Amino acid sequence: MAELSPTAGESNYSQDIQVDEKLVPKKGLSLCSTRYGIALIIHVCNFIAAAQSTVINITMVAMVNTTDHQFQFNGSTEQLPGGPNNAPDSLPAEAPTYDWSPQIQGIIFASAAYGMTLTMALSGYLAGRVGTKRVVGVSLFASSLLIIFSPLAAELGLISLIATRMVQGLVQGSIFGGQNALWERWGPPHERSRLCTIALSGGIGCVYCPFWFILIYDDPVSHPWINVTEKEYIISSLAQQIHVSSQKQPLPIKAMLKSLPLWSICVCSFGHQWLVAILITYTPTYISSVFSVNIRDNGLLSALPFIIAWVIGILGGYLADFLLTKNVRLVTVRKIATFLGNFPSSALLVALPYLPPSYITTMTFLTLSCGLSPLCQSGIYINALDLAPRYSSFLMGTTRGLANIAALLAPTVSGFLLNQDSEFGWRNVFLLLFAINLSGLIFYLICGDAVVQDWAKGRKLTRL
Repeated sequence: MAELSPTAGESNYSQDIQVDEKLVPKKGLSLCSTRYGIALIIHVCNFIAAAQSTVINITMVAMVNTTDHQFQFNGSTEQLPGGPNNAPDSLPAEAPTYDWSPQIQGIIFASAAYGMTLTMALSGYLAGRVGTKRVVGVSLFASSLLIIFSPLAAELGLISLIATRMVQGLVQGSIFGGQNALWERWGPPHERSRLCTIALSGGIGCVYCPFWFILIYDDPVSHPWINVTEKEYIISSLAQQIHVSSQKQPLPIKAMLKSLPLWSICVCSFGHQWLVAILITYTPTYISSVFSVNIRDNGLLSALPFIIAWVIGILGGYLADFLLTKNVRLVTVRKIATFLGNFPSSALLVALPYLPPSYITTMTFLTLSCGLSPLCQSGIYINALDLAPRYSSFLMGTTRGLANIAALLAPTVSGFLLNQDSEFGWRNVFLLLFAINLSGLIFYLICGDAVVQDWAKGRKLTRL
Protein backbone atom coordinates (compact mmCIF):
# COMPACT_ATOMS: atom_id res chain seq x y z
CA MET A 1 0.00 0.00 0.00
CA ALA A 2 1.31 3.45 -0.90
CA GLU A 3 -0.02 6.71 0.50
CA LEU A 4 -0.73 9.41 -2.03
CA SER A 5 -0.74 13.17 -1.45
CA PRO A 6 -3.88 14.89 -0.17
CA THR A 7 -6.85 14.17 -2.35
CA ALA A 8 -6.43 15.67 -5.78
CA GLY A 9 -9.18 17.09 -7.87
CA GLU A 10 -10.74 19.14 -5.08
CA SER A 11 -11.87 22.31 -6.81
CA ASN A 12 -11.22 25.60 -5.07
CA TYR A 13 -14.38 27.56 -4.69
CA SER A 14 -14.14 31.31 -5.15
CA GLN A 15 -14.39 31.80 -1.40
CA ASP A 16 -11.97 28.99 -0.49
CA ILE A 17 -14.89 26.59 0.11
CA GLN A 18 -13.77 23.35 -1.43
CA VAL A 19 -16.96 22.11 -3.05
CA ASP A 20 -17.52 21.23 -6.69
CA GLU A 21 -20.36 23.34 -8.07
CA LYS A 22 -21.13 20.70 -10.73
CA LEU A 23 -22.28 18.35 -8.00
CA VAL A 24 -24.71 20.84 -6.48
CA PRO A 25 -28.25 20.81 -7.94
CA LYS A 26 -30.70 23.65 -7.90
CA LYS A 27 -31.04 25.08 -4.41
CA GLY A 28 -33.68 23.42 -2.26
CA LEU A 29 -36.27 25.07 -0.05
CA SER A 30 -34.93 27.69 2.38
CA LEU A 31 -36.96 29.15 5.23
CA CYS A 32 -39.62 26.42 5.13
CA SER A 33 -37.08 23.63 4.77
CA THR A 34 -36.17 20.87 7.19
CA ARG A 35 -32.65 22.19 7.75
CA TYR A 36 -34.02 25.55 8.90
CA GLY A 37 -36.48 23.69 11.11
CA ILE A 38 -33.51 21.86 12.64
CA ALA A 39 -31.77 25.21 13.24
CA LEU A 40 -34.91 26.59 14.91
CA ILE A 41 -35.24 23.56 17.18
CA ILE A 42 -31.60 23.90 18.22
CA HIS A 43 -32.22 27.60 18.76
CA VAL A 44 -34.99 26.81 21.26
CA CYS A 45 -32.74 24.22 22.89
CA ASN A 46 -29.94 26.80 23.28
CA PHE A 47 -32.43 29.37 24.54
CA ILE A 48 -33.53 26.99 27.29
CA ALA A 49 -29.95 26.02 28.18
CA ALA A 50 -28.79 29.65 28.26
CA ALA A 51 -31.76 30.65 30.41
CA GLN A 52 -31.01 27.85 32.86
CA SER A 53 -27.36 28.88 33.01
CA THR A 54 -27.84 32.63 33.40
CA VAL A 55 -31.04 32.97 35.42
CA ILE A 56 -28.98 33.26 38.61
CA ASN A 57 -27.34 36.43 37.24
CA ILE A 58 -30.58 38.39 37.62
CA THR A 59 -31.89 36.57 40.68
CA MET A 60 -28.59 37.25 42.47
CA VAL A 61 -29.57 40.93 42.72
CA ALA A 62 -32.52 39.90 44.91
CA MET A 63 -30.87 36.94 46.66
CA VAL A 64 -28.00 38.81 48.33
CA ASN A 65 -28.14 41.24 51.21
CA THR A 66 -27.35 44.40 49.23
CA THR A 67 -27.18 46.61 52.30
CA ASP A 68 -23.86 45.02 53.23
CA HIS A 69 -22.37 44.82 49.73
CA GLN A 70 -22.98 47.92 47.62
CA PHE A 71 -20.97 49.24 44.69
CA GLN A 72 -20.23 52.95 44.31
CA PHE A 73 -20.39 54.51 40.85
CA ASN A 74 -19.12 58.09 40.93
CA GLY A 75 -21.59 58.79 43.74
CA SER A 76 -24.53 58.21 41.42
CA THR A 77 -28.00 57.98 42.87
CA GLU A 78 -29.84 58.51 39.60
CA GLN A 79 -33.15 56.75 39.14
CA LEU A 80 -35.02 55.74 36.03
CA PRO A 81 -37.04 58.37 34.19
CA GLY A 82 -40.54 58.67 35.57
CA GLY A 83 -39.69 58.97 39.23
CA PRO A 84 -39.91 56.31 41.93
CA ASN A 85 -41.04 52.86 41.01
CA ASN A 86 -44.26 51.45 42.36
CA ALA A 87 -43.04 47.88 42.27
CA PRO A 88 -41.54 46.53 45.47
CA ASP A 89 -37.81 47.10 45.89
CA SER A 90 -37.31 43.80 47.66
CA LEU A 91 -38.75 40.35 47.83
CA PRO A 92 -41.39 39.34 50.38
CA ALA A 93 -40.14 38.83 53.90
CA GLU A 94 -40.32 35.05 53.62
CA ALA A 95 -37.93 35.02 50.63
CA PRO A 96 -34.42 34.01 51.80
CA THR A 97 -31.47 36.39 51.38
CA TYR A 98 -27.81 35.42 51.60
CA ASP A 99 -24.77 37.26 52.88
CA TRP A 100 -22.52 36.68 49.85
CA SER A 101 -19.74 39.14 49.08
CA PRO A 102 -18.96 40.16 45.45
CA GLN A 103 -16.07 37.70 45.49
CA ILE A 104 -18.35 34.83 46.57
CA GLN A 105 -20.90 35.87 43.96
CA GLY A 106 -18.18 35.68 41.30
CA ILE A 107 -17.35 32.12 42.35
CA ILE A 108 -21.03 31.15 42.15
CA PHE A 109 -21.34 32.71 38.69
CA ALA A 110 -18.24 30.87 37.49
CA SER A 111 -19.06 27.47 39.02
CA ALA A 112 -21.12 26.27 36.05
CA ALA A 113 -18.28 27.12 33.68
CA TYR A 114 -15.92 24.75 35.52
CA GLY A 115 -18.04 21.78 34.54
CA MET A 116 -18.85 23.12 31.09
CA THR A 117 -15.17 23.44 30.16
CA LEU A 118 -14.55 19.77 30.86
CA THR A 119 -17.24 18.34 28.57
CA MET A 120 -17.35 20.58 25.47
CA ALA A 121 -14.55 18.86 23.58
CA LEU A 122 -15.53 15.37 24.71
CA SER A 123 -19.19 15.89 23.80
CA GLY A 124 -18.23 17.19 20.35
CA TYR A 125 -16.21 14.04 19.70
CA LEU A 126 -18.93 11.82 21.20
CA ALA A 127 -21.66 13.44 19.10
CA GLY A 128 -19.61 12.75 16.00
CA ARG A 129 -19.59 9.07 16.96
CA VAL A 130 -23.02 8.31 18.43
CA GLY A 131 -25.03 11.28 17.12
CA THR A 132 -26.08 14.70 18.34
CA LYS A 133 -29.65 13.60 18.99
CA ARG A 134 -28.73 11.35 21.93
CA VAL A 135 -25.95 13.49 23.41
CA VAL A 136 -27.84 16.80 23.45
CA GLY A 137 -31.25 15.33 24.28
CA VAL A 138 -30.08 13.48 27.39
CA SER A 139 -27.98 16.47 28.50
CA LEU A 140 -30.89 18.91 28.16
CA PHE A 141 -33.14 16.70 30.26
CA ALA A 142 -30.49 16.37 32.99
CA SER A 143 -29.86 20.14 33.02
CA SER A 144 -33.58 20.82 33.34
CA LEU A 145 -33.84 18.56 36.39
CA LEU A 146 -30.85 20.24 38.04
CA ILE A 147 -32.24 23.76 37.60
CA ILE A 148 -35.46 22.69 39.32
CA PHE A 149 -33.47 21.64 42.40
CA SER A 150 -31.22 24.74 42.47
CA PRO A 151 -33.33 26.68 45.03
CA LEU A 152 -33.18 23.70 47.39
CA ALA A 153 -29.42 23.52 46.88
CA ALA A 154 -29.09 27.20 47.83
CA GLU A 155 -31.02 26.60 51.03
CA LEU A 156 -28.77 23.69 51.93
CA GLY A 157 -25.70 25.90 51.74
CA LEU A 158 -23.12 27.59 49.55
CA ILE A 159 -21.15 24.40 48.85
CA SER A 160 -24.30 22.58 47.80
CA LEU A 161 -25.24 25.36 45.35
CA ILE A 162 -21.77 25.50 43.83
CA ALA A 163 -21.65 21.70 43.44
CA THR A 164 -25.09 21.67 41.78
CA ARG A 165 -24.04 24.37 39.32
CA MET A 166 -20.83 22.52 38.51
CA VAL A 167 -22.76 19.34 37.67
CA GLN A 168 -25.19 21.41 35.66
CA GLY A 169 -22.22 22.88 33.81
CA LEU A 170 -21.03 19.38 32.95
CA VAL A 171 -24.27 18.50 31.18
CA GLN A 172 -24.69 21.94 29.62
CA GLY A 173 -21.23 21.65 28.11
CA SER A 174 -22.55 18.57 26.33
CA ILE A 175 -25.46 20.62 24.96
CA PHE A 176 -23.31 23.38 23.47
CA GLY A 177 -20.45 21.14 22.40
CA GLY A 178 -22.50 18.21 21.13
CA GLN A 179 -24.65 20.13 18.64
CA ASN A 180 -21.73 21.09 16.38
CA ALA A 181 -21.68 17.71 14.64
CA LEU A 182 -25.05 18.42 13.03
CA TRP A 183 -23.73 21.05 10.64
CA GLU A 184 -21.23 18.64 9.09
CA ARG A 185 -24.21 16.83 7.58
CA TRP A 186 -26.98 19.43 7.56
CA GLY A 187 -25.24 22.67 6.55
CA PRO A 188 -24.59 23.49 2.88
CA PRO A 189 -21.37 25.59 2.74
CA HIS A 190 -23.07 28.82 1.67
CA GLU A 191 -25.70 28.54 4.42
CA ARG A 192 -23.60 27.56 7.41
CA SER A 193 -23.22 31.08 8.80
CA ARG A 194 -26.95 31.75 8.94
CA LEU A 195 -27.85 28.24 10.15
CA CYS A 196 -25.30 28.42 12.98
CA THR A 197 -26.36 31.92 14.04
CA ILE A 198 -30.03 30.91 14.09
CA ALA A 199 -29.13 27.94 16.27
CA LEU A 200 -26.75 29.79 18.61
CA SER A 201 -28.73 33.05 19.13
CA GLY A 202 -30.34 32.90 22.24
CA GLY A 203 -38.69 24.50 34.07
CA ILE A 204 -39.75 24.14 30.22
CA GLY A 205 -36.69 22.08 29.40
CA CYS A 206 -38.28 18.84 30.58
CA VAL A 207 -41.35 19.50 28.44
CA TYR A 208 -39.21 20.34 25.43
CA CYS A 209 -37.08 17.17 25.52
CA PRO A 210 -39.66 14.84 23.87
CA PHE A 211 -39.89 17.22 20.91
CA TRP A 212 -36.12 17.05 20.56
CA PHE A 213 -36.03 13.26 20.37
CA ILE A 214 -38.96 13.17 17.92
CA LEU A 215 -37.91 15.96 15.53
CA ILE A 216 -34.09 15.89 15.48
CA TYR A 217 -32.11 13.50 13.25
CA ASP A 218 -28.34 13.34 12.91
CA ASP A 219 -28.29 13.59 9.11
CA PRO A 220 -30.67 14.23 6.17
CA VAL A 221 -30.54 10.61 5.02
CA SER A 222 -32.20 9.30 8.19
CA HIS A 223 -34.81 12.07 8.40
CA PRO A 224 -38.23 10.56 7.53
CA TRP A 225 -40.09 13.77 6.55
CA ILE A 226 -37.49 15.78 4.64
CA ASN A 227 -38.33 17.02 1.14
CA VAL A 228 -36.56 14.93 -1.52
CA THR A 229 -35.27 18.01 -3.33
CA GLU A 230 -33.81 19.41 -0.14
CA LYS A 231 -32.21 16.10 0.75
CA GLU A 232 -30.50 15.89 -2.64
CA TYR A 233 -29.38 19.51 -2.37
CA ILE A 234 -27.74 19.04 1.04
CA ILE A 235 -26.11 15.71 0.20
CA SER A 236 -24.78 16.94 -3.16
CA SER A 237 -23.42 20.20 -1.75
CA LEU A 238 -21.52 18.22 0.88
CA ALA A 239 -20.54 15.35 -1.42
CA GLN A 240 -16.77 15.87 -1.29
CA GLN A 241 -16.70 16.66 2.42
CA ILE A 242 -18.88 13.67 3.32
CA HIS A 243 -16.66 11.43 1.19
CA VAL A 244 -13.58 12.61 3.03
CA SER A 245 -15.02 12.57 6.53
CA SER A 246 -16.56 9.13 6.13
CA GLN A 247 -13.11 7.55 6.04
CA LYS A 248 -12.36 6.83 9.70
CA GLN A 249 -8.87 7.96 10.64
CA PRO A 250 -7.32 8.82 14.00
CA LEU A 251 -7.29 12.42 15.12
CA PRO A 252 -4.04 14.19 14.04
CA ILE A 253 -3.47 15.64 17.50
CA LYS A 254 0.15 16.67 16.90
CA ALA A 255 -0.72 18.52 13.71
CA MET A 256 -3.63 20.23 15.44
CA LEU A 257 -1.37 21.42 18.25
CA LYS A 258 1.01 22.93 15.69
CA SER A 259 -1.73 24.67 13.72
CA LEU A 260 -1.42 28.44 14.16
CA PRO A 261 -4.84 29.20 12.60
CA LEU A 262 -6.44 26.80 15.07
CA TRP A 263 -4.67 28.42 18.00
CA SER A 264 -5.76 31.84 16.78
CA ILE A 265 -9.39 30.67 16.98
CA CYS A 266 -8.85 29.44 20.55
CA VAL A 267 -7.14 32.62 21.73
CA CYS A 268 -9.63 34.98 20.09
CA SER A 269 -12.56 32.88 21.32
CA PHE A 270 -11.13 33.12 24.84
CA GLY A 271 -11.07 36.92 24.58
CA HIS A 272 -14.59 37.05 23.20
CA GLN A 273 -15.93 34.68 25.86
CA TRP A 274 -14.41 36.96 28.52
CA LEU A 275 -16.46 39.79 27.01
CA VAL A 276 -19.62 37.67 26.83
CA ALA A 277 -19.16 36.41 30.39
CA ILE A 278 -18.95 39.96 31.76
CA LEU A 279 -22.00 41.05 29.75
CA ILE A 280 -24.15 38.09 30.75
CA THR A 281 -23.03 37.86 34.36
CA TYR A 282 -22.70 41.46 35.46
CA THR A 283 -25.20 43.46 33.39
CA PRO A 284 -27.90 43.18 36.12
CA THR A 285 -25.40 44.01 38.87
CA TYR A 286 -23.97 46.95 36.91
CA ILE A 287 -27.43 48.41 36.25
CA SER A 288 -28.28 47.99 39.92
CA SER A 289 -25.09 49.86 40.89
CA VAL A 290 -25.79 52.80 38.55
CA PHE A 291 -29.55 53.20 39.03
CA SER A 292 -31.87 52.66 41.96
CA VAL A 293 -34.16 50.10 40.34
CA ASN A 294 -36.26 47.25 41.64
CA ILE A 295 -35.88 43.65 40.52
CA ARG A 296 -38.67 43.93 37.93
CA ASP A 297 -37.19 46.94 36.12
CA ASN A 298 -33.69 45.52 36.43
CA GLY A 299 -34.85 42.39 34.63
CA LEU A 300 -36.40 44.40 31.82
CA LEU A 301 -33.36 46.63 31.39
CA SER A 302 -30.97 43.68 31.51
CA ALA A 303 -32.99 41.82 28.87
CA LEU A 304 -33.05 44.70 26.36
CA PRO A 305 -29.41 44.38 25.19
CA PHE A 306 -29.80 40.64 24.66
CA ILE A 307 -33.00 41.03 22.64
CA ILE A 308 -31.07 43.33 20.30
CA ALA A 309 -28.20 40.83 20.27
CA TRP A 310 -30.57 38.04 19.24
CA VAL A 311 -31.76 40.01 16.21
CA ILE A 312 -28.32 41.23 15.14
CA GLY A 313 -26.83 37.75 15.55
CA ILE A 314 -29.30 36.22 13.08
CA LEU A 315 -28.97 39.12 10.63
CA GLY A 316 -25.17 38.79 10.86
CA GLY A 317 -25.37 35.20 9.67
CA TYR A 318 -27.40 36.20 6.63
CA LEU A 319 -24.98 39.04 5.91
CA ALA A 320 -21.99 36.69 6.07
CA ASP A 321 -23.59 34.25 3.62
CA PHE A 322 -24.58 37.16 1.35
CA LEU A 323 -20.96 38.34 1.20
CA LEU A 324 -19.87 34.83 0.25
CA THR A 325 -22.28 34.82 -2.69
CA LYS A 326 -20.68 38.11 -3.84
CA ASN A 327 -17.25 36.46 -4.15
CA VAL A 328 -15.83 37.93 -0.93
CA ARG A 329 -13.15 35.54 0.29
CA LEU A 330 -14.20 33.30 3.14
CA VAL A 331 -11.29 34.30 5.39
CA THR A 332 -12.20 37.98 4.88
CA VAL A 333 -15.80 37.35 5.92
CA ARG A 334 -14.70 35.46 9.02
CA LYS A 335 -12.29 38.22 10.08
CA ILE A 336 -14.77 41.05 9.45
CA ALA A 337 -17.41 39.28 11.54
CA THR A 338 -14.89 38.58 14.30
CA PHE A 339 -13.65 42.19 14.39
CA LEU A 340 -17.17 43.65 14.51
CA GLY A 341 -18.14 41.25 17.29
CA ASN A 342 -15.12 42.09 19.45
CA PHE A 343 -13.57 45.54 19.20
CA PRO A 344 -16.64 47.84 19.22
CA SER A 345 -18.24 45.88 22.07
CA SER A 346 -15.20 45.97 24.35
CA ALA A 347 -14.40 49.62 23.46
CA LEU A 348 -17.92 50.73 24.43
CA LEU A 349 -17.66 48.98 27.80
CA VAL A 350 -14.26 50.39 28.65
CA ALA A 351 -15.57 53.91 27.98
CA LEU A 352 -18.55 53.58 30.35
CA PRO A 353 -16.81 54.33 33.69
CA TYR A 354 -15.29 57.53 32.28
CA LEU A 355 -18.67 59.01 31.28
CA PRO A 356 -21.08 60.81 33.62
CA PRO A 357 -23.74 58.35 34.81
CA SER A 358 -26.72 58.73 32.52
CA TYR A 359 -29.65 56.42 31.94
CA ILE A 360 -29.66 56.98 28.18
CA THR A 361 -25.88 56.75 27.76
CA THR A 362 -25.48 53.67 29.92
CA MET A 363 -28.29 51.71 28.29
CA THR A 364 -27.19 52.77 24.79
CA PHE A 365 -23.62 51.63 25.36
CA LEU A 366 -24.69 48.36 27.00
CA THR A 367 -27.19 47.64 24.23
CA LEU A 368 -24.70 48.35 21.43
CA SER A 369 -21.95 46.37 23.14
CA CYS A 370 -24.14 43.35 23.72
CA GLY A 371 -25.89 43.69 20.36
CA LEU A 372 -22.72 43.61 18.28
CA SER A 373 -20.98 40.76 20.12
CA PRO A 374 -22.99 37.90 18.45
CA LEU A 375 -21.50 38.81 15.07
CA CYS A 376 -18.62 36.56 16.11
CA GLN A 377 -20.91 33.59 15.57
CA SER A 378 -20.28 34.03 11.84
CA GLY A 379 -16.55 34.37 12.50
CA ILE A 380 -14.40 32.45 14.95
CA TYR A 381 -17.11 30.11 16.23
CA ILE A 382 -17.72 28.52 12.84
CA ASN A 383 -14.15 28.87 11.57
CA ALA A 384 -13.09 25.39 12.70
CA LEU A 385 -15.58 23.96 10.22
CA ASP A 386 -13.64 25.76 7.46
CA LEU A 387 -10.23 24.53 8.60
CA ALA A 388 -11.12 20.87 9.09
CA PRO A 389 -14.61 19.72 8.03
CA ARG A 390 -13.82 16.10 8.84
CA TYR A 391 -12.90 16.93 12.45
CA SER A 392 -15.25 19.89 12.92
CA SER A 393 -17.39 18.40 15.71
CA PHE A 394 -14.30 17.67 17.82
CA LEU A 395 -12.54 20.95 17.01
CA MET A 396 -15.57 23.17 17.55
CA GLY A 397 -16.15 21.51 20.89
CA THR A 398 -12.47 21.84 21.80
CA THR A 399 -12.13 25.50 20.80
CA ARG A 400 -15.31 26.43 22.63
CA GLY A 401 -14.19 24.39 25.63
CA LEU A 402 -10.87 26.21 25.82
CA ALA A 403 -12.61 29.53 25.29
CA ASN A 404 -15.03 28.66 28.07
CA ILE A 405 -12.15 28.86 30.54
CA ALA A 406 -12.76 32.61 30.27
CA ALA A 407 -16.31 32.05 31.53
CA LEU A 408 -14.95 30.62 34.78
CA LEU A 409 -12.09 33.10 35.18
CA ALA A 410 -13.94 36.32 34.26
CA PRO A 411 -16.57 36.23 37.07
CA THR A 412 -14.00 35.06 39.62
CA VAL A 413 -11.47 37.77 38.76
CA SER A 414 -14.15 40.45 38.38
CA GLY A 415 -15.67 39.56 41.74
CA PHE A 416 -12.23 39.92 43.32
CA LEU A 417 -11.68 43.34 41.69
CA LEU A 418 -15.10 44.60 42.75
CA ASN A 419 -14.58 43.33 46.28
CA GLN A 420 -11.18 45.04 46.58
CA ASP A 421 -12.21 48.44 45.22
CA SER A 422 -15.90 49.35 45.32
CA GLU A 423 -15.33 52.79 43.77
CA PHE A 424 -13.05 51.99 40.83
CA GLY A 425 -13.80 48.27 40.57
CA TRP A 426 -15.91 48.58 37.39
CA ARG A 427 -13.19 50.58 35.66
CA ASN A 428 -10.64 47.88 36.44
CA VAL A 429 -13.03 45.13 35.28
CA PHE A 430 -13.64 46.81 31.91
CA LEU A 431 -9.98 47.72 31.34
CA LEU A 432 -8.92 44.11 31.91
CA LEU A 433 -11.70 42.95 29.59
CA PHE A 434 -10.54 45.32 26.84
CA ALA A 435 -6.90 44.23 27.10
CA ILE A 436 -7.74 40.50 26.92
CA ASN A 437 -10.25 40.96 24.12
CA LEU A 438 -8.00 43.14 21.99
CA SER A 439 -5.00 40.80 22.37
CA GLY A 440 -6.98 37.80 21.14
CA LEU A 441 -8.47 39.77 18.26
CA ILE A 442 -5.07 40.96 17.00
CA PHE A 443 -3.69 37.41 17.14
CA TYR A 444 -6.63 36.12 15.09
CA LEU A 445 -6.45 38.91 12.50
CA ILE A 446 -2.77 38.09 11.92
CA CYS A 447 -2.85 34.28 12.04
CA GLY A 448 -6.45 33.34 11.21
CA ASP A 449 -7.24 31.34 8.06
CA ALA A 450 -10.23 29.70 6.40
CA VAL A 451 -8.84 27.07 4.00
CA VAL A 452 -8.84 23.35 4.71
CA GLN A 453 -5.55 22.56 6.43
CA ASP A 454 -3.20 19.89 5.03
CA TRP A 455 -3.62 17.71 8.09
CA ALA A 456 -7.41 17.78 7.62
CA LYS A 457 -7.46 16.71 3.97
CA GLY A 458 -8.31 13.15 3.05
CA ARG A 459 -5.59 10.79 1.96
CA LYS A 460 -6.15 7.92 -0.42
CA LEU A 461 -4.47 4.56 -0.27
CA THR A 462 -3.74 2.51 -3.41
CA ARG A 463 -2.17 -0.85 -4.15
CA LEU A 464 1.08 -1.05 -6.10
